[in-house]
Amino acid sequence: MPAVVSKSGDQKSAEAEVENFADDLGPFVVAAETTRMAMVFADACETDNPIIFANDAFLELTGYAREEVLGQIFNFFMAHVDDQAALALVREALEGQSETDVEINYRRKDGTKFWATLFVSPVRDDDGDIIQYFASFVDLTSYKDEQAQSQMLIAELNHRVKNTLATVQAIVSQAAKTNADPQAMRKAVESRLFALSRSHDLLTRENWRSAGLVDVLHDALEPFRGLDDQSGRVEINGENIRFSPKAALALGIAFNELATNATKYGAFSNEYGSIRIDWTVEPSPAGRRLVLVWTEKDGPVVAPPLQKGFGSHVLERGLAHELDGTVQLDYQTAGLVCTMNIPAPGPDHE
Repeated sequence: MPAVVSKSGDQKSAEAEVENFADDLGPFVVAAETTRMAMVFADACETDNPIIFANDAFLELTGYAREEVLGQIFNFFMAHVDDQAALALVREALEGQSETDVEINYRRKDGTKFWATLFVSPVRDDDGDIIQYFASFVDLTSYKDEQAQSQMLIAELNHRVKNTLATVQAIVSQAAKTNADPQAMRKAVESRLFALSRSHDLLTRENWRSAGLVDVLHDALEPFRGLDDQSGRVEINGENIRFSPKAALALGIAFNELATNATKYGAFSNEYGSIRIDWTVEPSPAGRRLVLVWTEKDGPVVAPPLQKGFGSHVLERGLAHELDGTVQLDYQTAGLVCTMNIPAPGPDHE
């Protein structure tokens, strides 16, 4: 915090001259003192242009008392008093050479920083010589906050689009590797893209903050008519733990794969099969892990496939890549058991 300065005789005279403005320009002085815009007068005849007048709005903006401001150099409250680029901008404003609005980073008495636009007008004597500078400051804090928020949203949108495109690329690539028939490839890609779209819809409803695991499951099972937990063929046991958008998208695709496989070959391929989904959070040396078990029963007799298909690749590689997780597919005779082991979300998402 700058100390109260000892004022020279010239400084006192300059301040007295401002006080005398009330005699000739009373309405102007009253307006300057009471306006909501921060304003100061600075002495143009002395080095560093000491401040000789500061209105209440300036004191409120900066947090200083009047006696702490009067006599200080014009740039005393700059955030970085040795910032040569900013000092050059202020000089241009004082000399009337600035062609654009001058935005300067300032510091309040409490140490907090803020941006303000600086406007400077010269005050001339009867001979036309500049004797003072009249400066006003427009607080840009709200504007800068909104600008930063907009930039953050643009960066987040860019990040989401890149992630989505990478996911689509992976889906198409895997489908091309495992499906020689163009029609089969098209159906495989469409199914996964619809699953991705449903997860996007869920996250949009949640303002892209997070999504609950139960909600992700409901959305993944929704396309399989009559196969949700209300039909009695699906039992879901576990808290609605909230996951980040990235994790929710990966889980949505994984559950879609399991439901699709169950419809083709497993518990959903007949009238009697059912699925139980349970999860718990367990400690591990690497941190808390969520262990989810998808268990099918009463479907057709199950046998391990001769080779891994597209769905298996999506499950195993997708969760491993996106969530640092593992997937174990156990083709038991009574039905498929899929065990997922993934990092449990932190408190920010829960």
